[in-house]
Amino acid sequence: MKKTWWVVPVIGAGAVVARRAWPSGSRSGGRPADRWLTVTINRPIDEVGTGEKPPPPLDRFGESIDVRTRPAPGGRGTELAVRPTEREARERSSSVPARLSGQDPRQELRHALREAKALLEAGEVLHADTPTTTRPTPAGKLLGLLDRRSGGEGVL
Repeated sequence: MKKTWWVVPVIGAGAVVARRAWPSGSRSGGRPADRWLTVTINRPIDEVGTGEKPPPPLDRFGESIDVRTRPAPGGRGTELAVRPTEREARERSSSVPARLSGQDPRQELRHALREAKALLEAGEVLHADTPTTTRPTPAGKLLGLLDRRSGGEGVL
């Protein structure tokens, strides 16, 4: 019985190492820079734009991104997908410390994609109201940190 207590963590650690070392089954090779970022926009495809002329604010990225538009499944608008070009992805790497500090190059692209969706659907980018308190409290500082972190990727 005593042997099983150390065997379980060793097998678990081995499974984690094997999972990270095994190539991903995704079509893009598993590298985050190759993945398409996609949103569904409730507008016809002719109002969204094309790969040659993406909607603002995605147009400011110019040739450094690939843009794909296609009808959404079930006739529910348009899918707008973007990703950094291969050259751009090689030049700008994404690491865990960069993501945590808000310096991930894909965060800017995610933010612009959300803004494009808001502009196309609502006509403006809506922002949260300013906090009602002006005195910084410990809980307020924690919420501010989480709010800044979620603004880069949309998740905490």
